[in-house]
Amino acid sequence: MKNIKTLSKFLCAIKFNFHLILPLGMKSLTKINRVAHDAGLQTIADIKLNDIGNTNQIATERLWESGFDAVIVNPIMGPENLQNLIESAHKDDHGIITLVHMSHPGAKSGYGLTVLQPNKKILKINELFLEWSYSMKADGIVVGATVPQIIKSCHKKAKGRCEIYSRGVGTQRGDPRCAIKSGADYLIIGRKILNAKDPILEAKKLQELDLES
Repeated sequence: MKNIKTLSKFLCAIKFNFHLILPLGMKSLTKINRVAHDAGLQTIADIKLNDIGNTNQIATERLWESGFDAVIVNPIMGPENLQNLIESAHKDDHGIITLVHMSHPGAKSGYGLTVLQPNKKILKINELFLEWSYSMKADGIVVGATVPQIIKSCHKKAKGRCEIYSRGVGTQRGDPRCAIKSGADYLIIGRKILNAKDPILEAKKLQELDLES
């Protein structure tokens, strides 16, 4: 919580990964979310939710109860479950952000697979996930900073219907300038800031990034 208070002026939201959420419990999560909200920040649960409708519904209800504003989900659950999840979240003014392409080196093996549609149209899985996301009014999509060409493609096809969140800057060697120039609206940066000798200075440098250099 100390990091939330000291870094808040450089951030717009905080993302909690699954391994951070699991050991905390509802009481601690509620307290952390309250501190973040008091600092003017939104909070995102990055659990890459992907299950049957009933499980998705109950999981998101618990997350909303603990104070989260949005959840990152995996569209591999299918269009019907994704649509239901988005509609349910929007009824209570919560957000759903979909995972279109991850940032780690092996991501292309899955998110780059080719899918033959019933109408014989051929798409990459990440292209299909993008289509579902903007057509179902997801609040945003996640695309790794390590695949700027995918960011650029998503930016062109989405036409502003989904904001693009890009992760993988720093530790996974994604280039923040390249990600933003390719069309990313937000950078998701964790370890590069938190593991820095001076997290405040590192966050300030990223906030003041020179996009012309």
